[in-house]
Amino acid sequence: MKRNKVHKFALKWTALVLTSVLLSQTLSPSVYAGDTLPYEGESAKGPNQPYQHGYASSHILDWTPTQDVYGDMLRARVPLQQRNSPFAATQAQPALSPDTQMFTLSGDYGNAFFDSYPYTNKFSQYLFNYWQYTDYYGYWHGMPTAHVPEELYDPQKDWTEKWFEFGILNIPNPGYTNAAHKNGVLSIACIFFSDNDRGPQTYKQMLVQDAQGGFPVAKKLIEMAKYYGYDGYFINQEEASKGVAKEDIPRYKQFMKYLRDQGMYVQWYDSTVNETGKIAYQNEFNAVNSPFVKDKQYGQVSDSIFLNYWWDKAKLKSSRDHAKQLGLDPLKTVFAGIEGGNGDFGRWKQKYDLRLNIGDNGQPMNSIATLGADFTHNALDEEFGGQDTNRRADNAYQWMTFIRDRVWWSGPNQNPVRAQRNSSVDLSDVKASGANWDGIAAYIAERSVIRGPHFNTSFNTGHGLQYVVNGVVSNPKEWSNINIQDIPVTWQWWLDTKGKPLSVDYDYGPNYTKGTRFTYQPVGAYQGGSSLVVNGELNSDNFLRLYKTDLSINKNSNLSITYNKPSSDDSSVLSIGLIFKDNFGQVVKLSIPNSGKQTTGWVSHNLDLSAYKGKTIVAFGLSFDNANTNKTIKNYQMNIGQIKITDGSARKPAAPTGFKITKALTDTNEMLVSWNLEDYAKVKQYNLYENGSYIGGIYDSTYYIKSLNHKSGELMLTAVGADGTESEPARLSYDLNAAVRHINVETQENGEATVTWKNPPEADGTVKLTLITDYTDTVFQKAITADNGAETATFTDLPTNGDRYTLRIAIGNHEPVAYTGHLADTTIEPYAKENVTVTGSTYTLALPTLKDWHRIYVYENDVPKQFGVTYVSKKFPYIVRGRTKLSELTFTPTSRTSSLKIVLEDYAGNQATTYVR
Repeated sequence: MKRNKVHKFALKWTALVLTSVLLSQTLSPSVYAGDTLPYEGESAKGPNQPYQHGYASSHILDWTPTQDVYGDMLRARVPLQQRNSPFAATQAQPALSPDTQMFTLSGDYGNAFFDSYPYTNKFSQYLFNYWQYTDYYGYWHGMPTAHVPEELYDPQKDWTEKWFEFGILNIPNPGYTNAAHKNGVLSIACIFFSDNDRGPQTYKQMLVQDAQGGFPVAKKLIEMAKYYGYDGYFINQEEASKGVAKEDIPRYKQFMKYLRDQGMYVQWYDSTVNETGKIAYQNEFNAVNSPFVKDKQYGQVSDSIFLNYWWDKAKLKSSRDHAKQLGLDPLKTVFAGIEGGNGDFGRWKQKYDLRLNIGDNGQPMNSIATLGADFTHNALDEEFGGQDTNRRADNAYQWMTFIRDRVWWSGPNQNPVRAQRNSSVDLSDVKASGANWDGIAAYIAERSVIRGPHFNTSFNTGHGLQYVVNGVVSNPKEWSNINIQDIPVTWQWWLDTKGKPLSVDYDYGPNYTKGTRFTYQPVGAYQGGSSLVVNGELNSDNFLRLYKTDLSINKNSNLSITYNKPSSDDSSVLSIGLIFKDNFGQVVKLSIPNSGKQTTGWVSHNLDLSAYKGKTIVAFGLSFDNANTNKTIKNYQMNIGQIKITDGSARKPAAPTGFKITKALTDTNEMLVSWNLEDYAKVKQYNLYENGSYIGGIYDSTYYIKSLNHKSGELMLTAVGADGTESEPARLSYDLNAAVRHINVETQENGEATVTWKNPPEADGTVKLTLITDYTDTVFQKAITADNGAETATFTDLPTNGDRYTLRIAIGNHEPVAYTGHLADTTIEPYAKENVTVTGSTYTLALPTLKDWHRIYVYENDVPKQFGVTYVSKKFPYIVRGRTKLSELTFTPTSRTSSLKIVLEDYAGNQATTYVR
């Protein structure tokens, strides 16, 4: 996406968008600090931790679920949940139309290259907590393709010095898709073509057609979306040097139409001129770009357009009108683009004034799209400057992220009721300003999926510095897992009071750096990683609205609340405040007896709601009242650990079935487990425990354990029902002390592999070794045995193609343990002559489809030709995968009679020669 040139003092903002480091050539090459650097220490990636990768067009064409690396571990399984019908009376801005939509194009946990996983043991990953304002969440950052060796990545080098291939397709992180779907948000993959950022990859490779005129890549994209559980594609076509060939424009539209007709949501970026295919940003919806949404010949080919950023009121009005002329709803079709962080919250100058999108009726004329809203986290280094270059990974800075997030979404007052700009609010401690920024809540009405007879929350934001179960620390280690994030609080923070407002925060416990703004005593979570905390001087009733809902109450309905009051005994009263649909102007308060007394830990109280049977709760919150208008209660603090509303109809789930160890890696303490997945209507989540300590949770049929705490013991798996009730556990004993350890494999070029290991004490029985290739469509498997007491064995006649494999070793009747590696790699297919196109004296090379090719050498009379690369002016005596310019693949030999040969080299250094002439 093209970005503005800015005043020299504001150049820092270009770094902020490195939630998606691979943007257009306008980005300064010195801003690589925006990358999410690999975590270190205990948080470093596990040796076998599943991580995501990008996809080149050729990889999409050949894609199958079985051969996609880690594809079996990275699926989103939560179905898209239905959102409630709008109810303006409970909106923070009641006059705001609920029809305006939001497309959020951003990073997931960050902009990591080889470290994008759905969960890990790092608190300071960025976790999105504002699903209530979002209708579509697209994933914007670059990831290397599947077989790029990590050794090619040096995180200390400038990002223009990353000499490896990034895919044109970035699919959503499955954890984020699960969280999006849980909140009724569509999860959207990103397809990105750019001269620099994707090197020689081009849209032409995506638009290939079969003999019947179909689009094989489009068919694969639909397969991938269904398998991985996401909902559509954002297409960003920015090959600036050549654009889209005029003759290819009809095919491009047909390609998108096919995706849309098959149920994919498709959004197009405002970049391409319909008549010529050249790159030109319209900054409005007009006849130049609208045929990429609705075409005269093909009809509707995409769902919507993301407008480039340089709009004004006239352009936005014209966009609305043009959409209506085409019979389109502008609030479903036209999204006015905003670059997250441009202007540093207006500390310099905010370029995007959404007030310009307000029509004469006081409502937005078009919907809204943002790029890089996660700058609130990922720009901490650029904002603060200095020598510290990785604040985003420092737990001590995360309180700033949370405040900056609230400023972006709820507005500078951190209150969605007063979301508009405010120049008097002091946000300098977090490098923000309210002078020129309205929160998103000023223009987008909040949404909710909270419906039916059940709801429960533990105010779990999806990460923590420890994991707590029923008020007791179950696992003292930090973690992040958006899969188990609770439905976020609808309003951060809507607090009504006639007196001095209390402060509100998430409390992550005694190890959390809460910042100088907060004075509460850290308590931590009751369940999960965080609780809700309010504190301060209580001199009047404070009503904190929490959730927008559509909850039905019957004769069996009950509300339970778990709270912790560390402050001294006082006259305060904690109440639940219910707002019913039939009388939405009144807050019905149900007080908690003795809630003014100091507690010694967590206490729970139940409230019978049967008196309100037949009613519908459309919102609820908490009231904190001093109960004495003449007295101020100083140093008041109340932590809320859990709220449940249920009618008892949600059955306790049955214990999970099929629980088993699928891979135990004894030398790294890693383990993969799996089970049978129950329907989401019955089970919302699975929780995994090791010797009673919480490991993690997910709605899936598999889980990766990064580091076991014990070599032996018992794993337990529970299923969680709609009301938060856990099933009886499925139990699984394990004993890695009885298994071999210190496994090592030496592969040879002749197809032999020598395996050595150390036996456990009292080993008894023959040793069975089974080697099976992973992520290959054609599976190779071989088993051998070794004598009782042996500590070495040799495989023969193995493939030598570098495939991944898993080796399992079992002694006697014991369960096997595993070791992973790569086979020897001594083979390479030569570059195919048919990939060379000759036009007169000019030669054009097509990219190989081999999964592991690395370089192409072109020799004329045995002299290597030189090829230019993206971003920098260097030339190399070879074509480097992912970085050589597309234009460099076309060349003219110096002589018609000279010899010409092509040498293809793979990542292992194998070479094959093809003589062209």
